[in-house]
Amino acid sequence: MGELLFKLPETLVVPVAGEPAGYPVGRIFCVGRNYAAHAAEMGNEVDRESPFYFTKAAANAVLTGAVVPYPPGTENFHYEMELAVAIGAPVFRAGAEVAQAAVFGYGCALDMTRRDLQIRERQKQRPWDLGKDLENGTVFAPLTRASDWGNPSGRRIWLEVNGEVRQDAALEDMIWSVEEIICHLSGFYHLRPGDVILTGTPAGVGSVQAGDRMRGGVDGLPAVDLRLVAAE
Repeated sequence: MGELLFKLPETLVVPVAGEPAGYPVGRIFCVGRNYAAHAAEMGNEVDRESPFYFTKAAANAVLTGAVVPYPPGTENFHYEMELAVAIGAPVFRAGAEVAQAAVFGYGCALDMTRRDLQIRERQKQRPWDLGKDLENGTVFAPLTRASDWGNPSGRRIWLEVNGEVRQDAALEDMIWSVEEIICHLSGFYHLRPGDVILTGTPAGVGSVQAGDRMRGGVDGLPAVDLRLVAAE
């Protein structure tokens, strides 16, 4: 093939704690309603038959510490704190043991959401893309290798807005565990290194405004930080 007409955005590379090489992000899969209390606060019932997903473009993701403008088209911009799972090996139709072995590492992430647009489109039975896949709408902290962090069991997940705790839960509250999610999702996709799965958010989501700072964490992982400034 000849020369390209234009260049695409560079691949987002997430730092790995204590290592010189970073993790390039290819695809981002997100699990919906994976905490019962969050589903309830949004007026939804939990579907316990199987997880469901939406995707976000890696080109729209940024790294922790970003300062970004309040996004266009919304008057109800929400934070969602999540555990990110980075895939480190090809996996397809995995069992639990293979799924666990396929995890490269874990990290903290924010799934920012134009909630008013998400709800509007959902009520019309239309895709959520305008609400979910927005510029600067996914924020990643550095990853920690799975072998250095261990099992998610017993870990706390939390988020503060301007120093005030808004979300505070345990990863054990997830309806679908990390292994269960990988087993299920790998039945539909050939998962591969570069794929990142956001595993859902606990209760306590809410709106933020220009000037607000969000900081969230999971026990044993580097925290994620985002600050909003005035809209463009």
